[in-house]
Amino acid sequence: MPQVNVVKSELFKYVDQKFTDEQFEDLCFEYGLEMEHGNGVEMNMQRLDKDGNNIDMSKVEVYKVEVPANRYDLLCLEGIATALRSYLNKGKFPIYKLNKPEKLEKVYVKPETKQVRQYVVSGILRNITFDVQSYNSFIDLQDKLHQNICRRRTLCSMGTHDYDKVEGPITYEALPPKDIVF
Repeated sequence: MPQVNVVKSELFKYVDQKFTDEQFEDLCFEYGLEMEHGNGVEMNMQRLDKDGNNIDMSKVEVYKVEVPANRYDLLCLEGIATALRSYLNKGKFPIYKLNKPEKLEKVYVKPETKQVRQYVVSGILRNITFDVQSYNSFIDLQDKLHQNICRRRTLCSMGTHDYDKVEGPITYEALPPKDIVF
């Protein structure tokens, strides 16, 4: 089962409730999750501050939550918190809508790319603002998806880019690793 490390204080903030470790362990059991408790160093958890420096996680309380392999929505702090809030009748699941933008972007796929990746899918999320915590969580989620559903990037891989800094045309191409520059 995939394991998700979440900072205890952040989780309780999102769930909008405080628990003792025992109460939270019982809640996880009722919901079908398993939980271990430790600090960020024990859980091999790393965080970066807004300047990109490592944060000392040795005194940060962390839960390691094991989630079912088919529950990709639970691979991040926000997903776990949303599910538990709903389970506790503290709120409803969010409803997301797909809107057609005024201008559609095109991704041009180079023919040689088919030898490496047969398919490409892209999406643009608009009006998203990350703070340090939400960005760290987003990158953790992307990594969990790479490790699990993407089978350690052998089936697929994903990239995240700041759309405000992207200039077209957008191409998807296969290059030798030595020629890849970000």
